[in-house]
Amino acid sequence: MDLKGRDFLKLLDYTPEEIDYLLKLAGELKENKKKGKPLSPRTQPLLNTLAGKNVALIFEKTSTRTRCAFEVAARDLGIGTTYLDPSGSQIDKKESIADTAQVLSCMYDGIEYRGFEQDIVEELAEYADVPVWNGLTNEYHPTQMLADLLTIKEHFGRLKGIKLTYMGDARYNTGNSLMVACAKMGMHFTACTAKAYYPDAELVEKCKAIAEKTGASITLTKDVDAGTKDVDVIYTDVWVSMGEPEEVWESRIKDLKPYRVDSKVMQNAGRHALFMHCLPAFHDLKTTIGKEMGEKFGITEMEVTDEVFKSAQSVVFEEAENRMHTIKAVMVATL
Repeated sequence: MDLKGRDFLKLLDYTPEEIDYLLKLAGELKENKKKGKPLSPRTQPLLNTLAGKNVALIFEKTSTRTRCAFEVAARDLGIGTTYLDPSGSQIDKKESIADTAQVLSCMYDGIEYRGFEQDIVEELAEYADVPVWNGLTNEYHPTQMLADLLTIKEHFGRLKGIKLTYMGDARYNTGNSLMVACAKMGMHFTACTAKAYYPDAELVEKCKAIAEKTGASITLTKDVDAGTKDVDVIYTDVWVSMGEPEEVWESRIKDLKPYRVDSKVMQNAGRHALFMHCLPAFHDLKTTIGKEMGEKFGITEMEVTDEVFKSAQSVVFEEAENRMHTIKAVMVATL
């Protein structure tokens, strides 16, 4: 599998076989880092070419996991990084996206972008002469999906046939990307939420077309009992995405409270089911926003209860770790 020079913008651009290759490579790199297991004769030569390379990390939306995952993965590979936060770059302010792409291509071997519209990272990739990686946009979150798929595969030994239910606001990057990932890998995806929070209809149809070829299925339902019955994975995310106005909290809490992941949901899924969340999570009042919303609306938890978040079924921190291993695989494969 040769992915050298490829951009990593969304999973729609990759075949199931290419995604599976990245997951296997991530698994191998993880075993090497954690247990010292030697790399295969096919992988080691790839790593030998990376020392001394440099990558630019553009963060118009700040992050803990994405930044740390890219920086640690790069350091492990002997790659240098330059972090550009919202105040450290002139992208789309004083300098066009096209010009930024060409300037950075002169100095770096790869470019990561985490920010707003998908069109921005797509335009970066169009004008850059080096691989561009999507660290998150409003529409897609492909590096998170690789981490999620690796985590699921580690627990169940497979992806095909796995039933995953996403609860909450399924209109944005995480809901969109999970639906695409499931369709690509022959998994059964259910968006369990109020109708107003269903994924984009055009993307749903696109995923259904993919699902017909892979044996996957796409289901949209408002029924919590039906949507979570005997599934393998219950997944949720924060109800208000980064960059949205504070005023939307009230309506989101009212609309999505019935779709909070609690012990009843997990019991309905079954004792074998995993709980997943891409983090950060509002499962208590130990954050500034959590405390503020708790005082304002009289709640102690939002999208997931503290009981579920801390339960034995929760694999949220394994997911977080796997961000680093899968991002490392993307850099190895594309550089």
